[in-house]
Amino acid sequence: MPQDQFADLFRNLGLASVMVAATVLMHFWGLIVLLRLLNHTGHRLRAHESSAGQAMLLVLVVFGIFALHTAEIWLYAALYLGLGTLGALEPALYFSTVTFVSLGYGDLTLPPAWRLLGAIEAANGVILIAWSAGFLHTVTTRLRALEHNWLKPRPDDRPES
Repeated sequence: MPQDQFADLFRNLGLASVMVAATVLMHFWGLIVLLRLLNHTGHRLRAHESSAGQAMLLVLVVFGIFALHTAEIWLYAALYLGLGTLGALEPALYFSTVTFVSLGYGDLTLPPAWRLLGAIEAANGVILIAWSAGFLHTVTTRLRALEHNWLKPRPDDRPES
């Protein structure tokens, strides 16, 4: 392997490591802020008393998670712009979005010197999306929003004595 390929490899891995660390920290602190917002807003919406309050909290969580992923995607797009790999904002943002969510249309690609960075963005995106799904599941479970009481016997279903 020629020396310039090693340099490209280490440059990719170095930048990718910085980006993974930055997006994981961004996600962590974003979820902390979202939890604090939920704690504050949950009481105002009376989520413990009504399905409508629970639904509003879930909408808040989904939009908060979406905002976090959007910021992470924009961070990668800014990196691609800074590296001059995709030329303009729209292609950088489009490439970052389809890569982050592992859709990967393939209509835009990074130059060979940076394609490993794109692959690592995809792996990073999958991990952060899974983390978000786990967070949303936990919130839904804590709210007991989708609890099904249809398995519990009702008072009028008791056997007659």
